Amino acid sequence: MPYLLPLLVFFPLASAIFLFVTAGRLSARTVGWVATGAIGLSALCSITLACFFLFSAVPAPIHIILWEWMHTQAFSADIAFILDPVSLVMILVVTIVGFLIHLYAIRYMEEEPGIARFFGSMTLFVASMLVLVLASDLFCLFIGWEGVGICSYLLIGFWYENPVNTAAARKAFYMTRIGDTAMLCGLLLLATTTGSLHIETLLATLHAGQIAPDVLTAATLFLLIGALAKSAQIPFQTWLPDAMAGPTPTSALIHAATMVTAGIYLIARLHELFAAAPLVMMLTSIIGALTLMMAACTALVQTDLKRILAWSTISQLGYMFLALGTGVWQAALFHLMTHAFFKALLFLTAGALISRLHHEQDIFRMGGLYRTMPGLTVAFLAGASALAGLPLVTSGFYSKEMILSSIWNAHFPLLPGSFPLAHILWGIALTGAFLTSLYIFRFIFIVFFNTPKTESTGSTPRLMAIPLACLSFLSLFGGVIEMPDTLAPIHLFTHFLSAPLPHAEEPVWLLLAGASAPIAGVVIAWVLWGRATPVMQEIPGQATIIRVAKEGWGVDALYAFLFVQPFRFLVWLTRHDVLDYLITGIGRMVRAISSFLEHTRTRFLTLSSGRTTLLLQSGDTLLARVQNGRVRWYAAWIVAGLCAALASGVVP
Repeated sequence: MPYLLPLLVFFPLASAIFLFVTAGRLSARTVGWVATGAIGLSALCSITLACFFLFSAVPAPIHIILWEWMHTQAFSADIAFILDPVSLVMILVVTIVGFLIHLYAIRYMEEEPGIARFFGSMTLFVASMLVLVLASDLFCLFIGWEGVGICSYLLIGFWYENPVNTAAARKAFYMTRIGDTAMLCGLLLLATTTGSLHIETLLATLHAGQIAPDVLTAATLFLLIGALAKSAQIPFQTWLPDAMAGPTPTSALIHAATMVTAGIYLIARLHELFAAAPLVMMLTSIIGALTLMMAACTALVQTDLKRILAWSTISQLGYMFLALGTGVWQAALFHLMTHAFFKALLFLTAGALISRLHHEQDIFRMGGLYRTMPGLTVAFLAGASALAGLPLVTSGFYSKEMILSSIWNAHFPLLPGSFPLAHILWGIALTGAFLTSLYIFRFIFIVFFNTPKTESTGSTPRLMAIPLACLSFLSLFGGVIEMPDTLAPIHLFTHFLSAPLPHAEEPVWLLLAGASAPIAGVVIAWVLWGRATPVMQEIPGQATIIRVAKEGWGVDALYAFLFVQPFRFLVWLTRHDVLDYLITGIGRMVRAISSFLEHTRTRFLTLSSGRTTLLLQSGDTLLARVQNGRVRWYAAWIVAGLCAALASGVVP
């Protein structure tokens, strides 16, 4: 089985290289099937490895060293992979969801120019993510971490002819690079402390008490900043909504199976390291709670179809960070898995809607689509129900309930026992669940059940419908592998991770509260947007509040004021400072002197050349008169010369 680990990465990587090399030589369908086949082979390897783990009596982690990257007396690093339950969950999500997205993209992107560049970047994206989740050394993980960053830049800016798209790609690249710099600082701090970045070595050093608390806090804080930037959490959340400039399959891959989940995986993989830094853990939970609430409120006022889904991703990632900060990384990983199912479904269904509505993305220009698109309505309703966490019938309910119940019982060592931070965070998370249901069913009632405003065309191709059907099934039933004890003592997911949660006595009202919040959101969404007669009235200041929230609460404007404008002022200053003028003046003076000297030299040479020419012409005329071809004239000159010579000899 160890030989399957390199093959997981080899198939998509080889496909990417092949597609880049043969760009323009293959048909669009061939390019799409080559990429999809490569991801399918990786998915088969993942399923094979999962079966091996499930049917082994005592499954042991699989570790393989491909080669030694560097080795010194004080430090060593390897390109090595490890397969344990955590990485196995991730490769299943990445390859299976990635395969369905690629299958969908064959038909969705077949008429686009640059199709080889698109699928090459997509398969390279998957390969980089697999390197990230399989790496047993943090330096090897960092290679995959940077790989998903560059691939996201290439795919967000795929339609680079539009300056808006390239600006969005640069924004994502720059903001995630800030986090990557912080992460690298954390890695270097750990490397200088322990002499290795091998994960098992780091944890052994931690358990031996050889990492100072201050160093551990600083290192985990740097790693947290890297994770926040990659997963678009406060204060780095502004890049992800703009990343919707890329093709819809790209958005699905980024949000569901690759880039934004990397930060969650990093903290879950190093959960023992973070658990030893309680300050960083508390900060993680607070940032997650604030992010989920802010993003949910922002999604509630968006009108662009894809931006609603983008802000919902930020909010759901906030739930995962909240769970990580309270120490229940199993719940975060479970929600990551279910979120991959329903968020891929929502984005792919949205892409099908957009393609049949002449690329219209404003939800208020849609309406009544359940009449013309019943299949897409059912698919989107399945994904929206899972996102909202409707009780019992969706995977999102079980994963979100696992987070809510764990938060209620959380303990923060740095706070006095009487301070109810856990209950405050639980209240925020419950409110976020209500808002999630409210904004996604606002979307459904406006788009599918209001008066039709845009005429739809065509039908959804089978290659696009098959992935939607598979993801609908996973969105509805993918969460039954882990249930609260109040409903059924099923804990297959946590037992597979070999990390069952401590099952404290959970009050029934806690489960009822978590189930009631999304139902209340559906009811209020129907009252506000589902009925023919609207009940909301215009209130003073409403337009201003909505505009501020729609623009992300002015964070982009704040960053422009704090960072962009000062940088532009410095650029202007360096182009117009006194020293620059002095240097420019000296340069101009030197050029003037050089021009004067050149002009003088030219005139002198011209004058000298003219006089020399005149003298030569005069001599030529005189010689022409002497050399006239007459013999008598030559004899006369000879006699005259002879006489002159004799005279000079006689005269003393």
